[in-house]
Parts: sequence; C-alpha cells; structure tokens
Amino acid sequence: QVQLVESGGGLVQAGGSLRLSCAASGDTACISTMGWYRQPPGKERELVARINSGGGADYADSAKGRFSISRDSAKNTVYLQMNSLKPEDTAVYYCNAGLFSRRSGSGSSWGQGTQGTVSS
Repeated sequence: QVQLVESGGGLVQAGGSLRLSCAASGDTACISTMGWYRQPPGKERELVARINSGGGADYADSAKGRFSISRDSAKNTVYLQMNSLKPEDTAVYYCNAGLFSRRSGSGSSWGQGTQGTVSS
C-alpha cells in the first residue's frame, strides 16, 4: 500500500505560479513512475506530467514550456512547478504513483487531490 498526500494548491492570478508537492508513504519501494493529473470543472481527468525512476519526464502539450515536474527519491516526493498560469489551468490536481511488485503485479495509487484556481 502506498499513500499519497498533495499540498500546494490555492488561488493565484493569471500569469502567476503554483508549486504542488506530493509526498508518498508506505511501501514506497514499489513506486516506479510518479505523475500529476488534473480534472477541470466538468471535464475528464487528464495527464499533466509524469516522471520515471530515472528522472525521465514527459508532459501534456498544454504543460510544455510552463510546467516542470521533479522528483526527490530520498524524500519520496514529487513536485510540479507551474508557471505562467492561465484560467484554463483551473482544476483539481491529483498525484499518481505507478506501482509494481513481484507479489502484487502492477497497480496505481492516487492522492486525494488539491484545488488549483487561476483567476483572470
């Protein structure tokens, strides 16, 4: 079992920045990829960015050039630095961890979500 706790959401004006953090606890040795997803009001959840255990990252087109994902493996924490925010970035942001163990196979864990609101 892996538990994820997000923090860092809030209200910011357009053009501003937010930094989200996600701390993992529990059986963290099973974690492979960590990532951030978001769910805008009335829309489906979508990938924002993810990073693997080697530090390789990929981003949604909407996040490229503005957002940066990083990972501190010693702290079992993943960060999302969001700059040049736009009102359309308003969403609940969820942390996700991809899991793998020989005993349980593949799995996934989600955080509870943190609200990010960008005002125009």
